[in-house]
Amino acid sequence: MKKTLSIMLLLSLLFLAGCSKVEPTVETPVAVEPEVTEPVKLIVGVMPAVDAAPIFLAKEQGYFEEMGINVEIQLFTNAQDRQSALQTGAIDGAMSDMIALITNVQGGFDLKGTTLTDGMFPVLVRDGFEEKNEVTVAMMEVSVSNYLADEWLSNDYTVEKIYINEIPARLEMIKNGNVDMGIFPEPLATMGTLDGLEKRIFETKDGYCPDVFVFTGKAIEEKSEAIEAYHRAIDLAVKDIQDDDGLARDILIEKLKLKPEIRDLIDLPEYKLTNLPDRTYAENIIEWTSEVLGKEIDIDAESLFERKFVN
Repeated sequence: MKKTLSIMLLLSLLFLAGCSKVEPTVETPVAVEPEVTEPVKLIVGVMPAVDAAPIFLAKEQGYFEEMGINVEIQLFTNAQDRQSALQTGAIDGAMSDMIALITNVQGGFDLKGTTLTDGMFPVLVRDGFEEKNEVTVAMMEVSVSNYLADEWLSNDYTVEKIYINEIPARLEMIKNGNVDMGIFPEPLATMGTLDGLEKRIFETKDGYCPDVFVFTGKAIEEKSEAIEAYHRAIDLAVKDIQDDDGLARDILIEKLKLKPEIRDLIDLPEYKLTNLPDRTYAENIIEWTSEVLGKEIDIDAESLFERKFVN
């Protein structure tokens, strides 16, 4: 009997153990927020010139955002301020010109042209000017205006160059009749026609405008993909302007705070997709710059450019 009771008790305990549930320990999952990657930021400088239209438009149309980059545009009215911003790293890139690029690279500053920009430089002639062999022409000394004066005017006139760096002062000299002509970027040239000055348009011999967009070597090294995206966004804006140049006119009036009455008087260039000049063109400007400065420039033409962003 004792054995029977013991066996029954043991079976009962085993039965109860088999029927009981052991609840598993469940840990509450910790919510993991997805990592948010901020778009790379590029700070670029523009000048009050028609070259800036595709840059302004790319921002307005949201093309930079589509390409996954954040672009801040700073407007400079003084080339020296733009240069200081580049050299101090306050901006990553800027509208510039071949002459400035050459002098910077010669001086040891790590700067590269990534695409030409499309500028216009009309010649403004004073009111009442009568054609003659010798003319006085206002310009900036080591500049595009000086380079173009030699290209456009030296064959027809004996040119006396009057160096005036500030554009407003240059305009006043012509309006007051103190000089015969001056070379100005568009649309500021058209603003001068409102004061009775005559605007003359010349074509560049090589088909290139000596304006160029530059990025610092540091920016190219650290933000290469963003700079690639920047150029593709600008190309989209250029295509828009090629279809409707009114987009360029309107954005320039708005962003540069110009008088609306000059909208249809602005001479626009033929805007082109990302491109760079050939070696011969760069070598010609290096030679010209060397003569103006009166010293040898010992840089290779290809060292001026970073061609990997050209599509």
